[in-house]
Amino acid sequence: QVHLVESGGGLVQPGGSLRLSCAASGSIDSVTAMGWYRQPPGKQRELVATISSGGVTNIGDSVKGRFTISRDNAKNTVDLQMNSLKPEDTAVYFCNARIQTYYSQYANYWGQGTQVTVSS
Repeated sequence: QVHLVESGGGLVQPGGSLRLSCAASGSIDSVTAMGWYRQPPGKQRELVATISSGGVTNIGDSVKGRFTISRDNAKNTVDLQMNSLKPEDTAVYFCNARIQTYYSQYANYWGQGTQVTVSS
């Protein structure tokens, strides 16, 4: 059983910053990629950023230069530092991880999401 729990969402003014955190727990053997996706109102889910266990990152074009992803392999956590936030960043942000458990091969797991609202 694997659980991904997000935290750090909330309301922020344009130009402000937020830091999201995600913790994976359970019967985890190994974790490859971890990352963040988001779903703006009325739109489909899109890539924000991912990071491998070796530190290789993939950043979405719309957030390059503003968002930074990092992880702690020992704790199975991943963070997303969001700076210079814009109203168009408003979305539900979902944590994602590719995990091998003690009982199954690698599979994608998702958190329940955390709301980020950027508004004046």
